[in-house]
Amino acid sequence: MDFHCDREQDGPGMECVGELDMLIPLDPDPDAQERRLLRKLDKRILPILCLLYLCAYLDRSNLGNARLQGLPGDALGGDPTGVLFDWVNSAFFFTYILLQIPFTVLSKYYNPSIWIGCSAILWGICSTSMAAAHTFTGLMIARLGLGTFEAAFGGAVVLYFSFYYTKAECGTRIAYWFGFAAVAGAFGGLIAYGIQHVKVSIANWRLLFLLEGTPTILLGVLCLFMLPDRPESTQFLTAAERKIAISRMNRGTSGDFGAVVRRSHVIAAFQDWRIYVGGVIYFGLNCALASLSAFLPTIIGTMGHENAMAQLMTVPPYAMAGFVLLVTSYSSDRLQIRGPLLVCTSTVGGLGYMILLGATHQQDVRYGATFLITSGTYSSIGLMNAWFSHNLGSETKRAAGIPLYVSASLLLLAALCALLLSVSFRLDNMQRDQQYGKPDPDDIVDTSELADKAPGFRYVP
Repeated sequence: MDFHCDREQDGPGMECVGELDMLIPLDPDPDAQERRLLRKLDKRILPILCLLYLCAYLDRSNLGNARLQGLPGDALGGDPTGVLFDWVNSAFFFTYILLQIPFTVLSKYYNPSIWIGCSAILWGICSTSMAAAHTFTGLMIARLGLGTFEAAFGGAVVLYFSFYYTKAECGTRIAYWFGFAAVAGAFGGLIAYGIQHVKVSIANWRLLFLLEGTPTILLGVLCLFMLPDRPESTQFLTAAERKIAISRMNRGTSGDFGAVVRRSHVIAAFQDWRIYVGGVIYFGLNCALASLSAFLPTIIGTMGHENAMAQLMTVPPYAMAGFVLLVTSYSSDRLQIRGPLLVCTSTVGGLGYMILLGATHQQDVRYGATFLITSGTYSSIGLMNAWFSHNLGSETKRAAGIPLYVSASLLLLAALCALLLSVSFRLDNMQRDQQYGKPDPDDIVDTSELADKAPGFRYVP
């Protein structure tokens, strides 16, 4: 089909449609036609992407469940301090942070079905390969690969939603999508509880990685054939539906046509102070979310429950989180506000953490606090994603800006941690100087017993 795409002559409203599309009249009742199109899109797009995010979150967060099933003893030499587990858990974010921006921008050059489908297949392979890991190194490599290919998925999906959904619809759809992270938390607890009672020839945690990683690969293959591509090129829509979809794509903004990346808009994203403020917000939300996914089973275990019961008791807080996420996101779409609701949900999550830390001897109260934490955290991130998905104007700025505020938030965490370490090293050096005097930097220091705690040892701050 030939396409007409002269923006200067046609203007930003209904340009870039096929010549055949220009000859097809809209339905006499355009609202009814649009509702039918919306239902058609929801039935095809949402099941695929929601199930993919369910798998993505299971593959990302099942490390916390595997910890209670013997992973440290089998692959990390026991890991009595928990340091090696923390490194394996954090490895995911190394590549996830670094690659989100370039991958989301690059995704505009490829058909969404190919980009998202291949990403899913590759991170599924990384997830299942963790079942074969016998050493710290093997787990680190698999987690780095997992972060790499999930980085290609997350930002590209939020951008993809903006191709088909308007400002008044996007928040609820992103909530459906992101809500499957809460479903994954609940579902992951049920799976882990069931696997804990299975008697097989391999370790339970290895079976967990196999069972949760394999469906990702199968869904990735399905995505290659079933996920619609961009509105102007997909064969999923009829010519009349394509015309409406392109009109919706340009409603209140201006969509790109085809594989276009505007360099000036990428630069504009890096120069927009609002994106960095969003990064500060996302920093706090990501800290809360990361700690939930990795440590909620362990936190509940400290309340006096057996490991298997702790896995099962993670289900209700995640179920509540999914419900609250849907209610807040639907309300934000109807009211067309994001910020005030985000203030409320973030406050609820923060209060939950304060109660969890303060009520040290009241286990029922602490368990109740996990409901506030999950509900506040998940609904806040859903609102945050919807807030920026349409507030950056062009597709290219969204492609650079959405992962930029995610990356900025996590890099701020890195900066804060680096500052904390530097200050702690300096304070320790000052304390030793006052207690033992300043050592000669060329002297030999006996670290055979105390390692870096030896009186003559000094840190590089």
